Amino acid sequence: MSKKKRSLTTALLLMLAMSLVLSACGGGKSQSSEGTAEKPVELIWYTIGTPQKDVDKVMAEVSKYTAEKIGVAVKMKMIDWGDYSQKLQVMTASGEPVDIMFTSSWAFDYVQNARKGAFMQVDDLLKEHGQDIIKTLDPAFLEGSKVDGHNYGIPANKELPAQEVWRFNKQYLDKYNLDMNSVTTLESLEPLLKTIKEKEPNIYPFALDKNQMPYVPYDYVIEKLPMAVKLDTQDYKVVNILETPEMIQALKTMHKYYKAGYIPTEAATLDSMTDVQSSGRWFADRATTQPFATNLWSASYGYPVVSTPASQATIYNWSVMGSMQAISANSKYPEKAMEFLNLLNTDPVLRNMVDSGIEGVHYKKVSDNVMENLDESKNYDMPTFSLGNVMLTYLNTTDPANKWEEFKKFNDTGVPAPLLGFNFDTSKVTTEIASVQNVREEYWAALMTGTVDPDTYLARANEKFKAAGLDKIMAEAQRQVDEWRAANK
Repeated sequence: MSKKKRSLTTALLLMLAMSLVLSACGGGKSQSSEGTAEKPVELIWYTIGTPQKDVDKVMAEVSKYTAEKIGVAVKMKMIDWGDYSQKLQVMTASGEPVDIMFTSSWAFDYVQNARKGAFMQVDDLLKEHGQDIIKTLDPAFLEGSKVDGHNYGIPANKELPAQEVWRFNKQYLDKYNLDMNSVTTLESLEPLLKTIKEKEPNIYPFALDKNQMPYVPYDYVIEKLPMAVKLDTQDYKVVNILETPEMIQALKTMHKYYKAGYIPTEAATLDSMTDVQSSGRWFADRATTQPFATNLWSASYGYPVVSTPASQATIYNWSVMGSMQAISANSKYPEKAMEFLNLLNTDPVLRNMVDSGIEGVHYKKVSDNVMENLDESKNYDMPTFSLGNVMLTYLNTTDPANKWEEFKKFNDTGVPAPLLGFNFDTSKVTTEIASVQNVREEYWAALMTGTVDPDTYLARANEKFKAAGLDKIMAEAQRQVDEWRAANK
């Protein structure tokens, strides 16, 4: 039967399902002009991730369910991670048909594309067709994802704050009886790194690549550009992060660690440490956590990983906007698109079908809310976080029973960052931002990884940043922050 299903298109399946319903209701008579069934609206949904072999097969099943529930069918088009942003830019510019699309702070930039008019404003649609979303989401998700006072997307219900942790390869903590709880700052990591450097010459004591930077308690105006507001600010002053005492101290410590051989010599040019993590040839690093993250890391790497907090749990714009679905400004069916998003984010049957595939084909239920992947799941392995409310997804057999309760508790602990809900309009300083980004390319990775001496290079970098127009960008950012505060008291 599954082979037959594979060869049928979504539309044929839906027509077949409706004809069976109609014949059952009408005693086998053909449809009369009086009782014509309405054809489901087909929604085109673009999302991020490695394209999966069985996506059409699963969407045919999804469409049978959604046709009955809300009168829609769904056509999902997946675009690979590295290509997504560029392809979506081209597609939206050309006006190609699309109804729903994945967007975020890191892929197909949500704020930028909302301002460009790529997405439909959804304030009214949420009130009319997305009431269940409003009831389900922590208010900080919708508040923090407003652009110039309006919502243009639906954030996934997931971990809300971001919390930094020090991570450790547990075998080396145990082997040398090292206490990770003694690590509360970058400086307090030193005795542990020293031990590993002396005792384990073939592993990296402090594993980091060019994409990482020391944690300092600031909220960045634009991620990874040197403008920020202190987390405990009273005056909301925008400062150059490279001139703050916290960052200067951190960069000096990083350079000390680099000279001591704790940091990979090639850190400033390394794209990632994936190979090192896979092989277990590392002792410590820093990461962003969520409840039971150590279980996920340990399962992924194949050996125990443990962690201890490096920061408080803070709700930033980028954490709120980490995974969103927007309705295209070109959509012909915005109401139906919102009805679908409302169902996707509140109906466990639909959410798990989209996430895990067809029950009995891709997975089997072990109990009401626990599942186990079957062999066919290799043809349908989706990125859970990118598809809506993660707290509706079934648990795996290795997950703790209280997983989603702990996520909710974690979300409740989150402290809003000072710039939560503020989005910098860069239109008046685009030239300067491009110049500042060029300077960043030249100096940032070398400074952040400790590769160069901040006593020499920091002054040079700051000089170049100022020449590129950093002061002008900061002045414009300050003006907008002040206006935003005045308007949102």
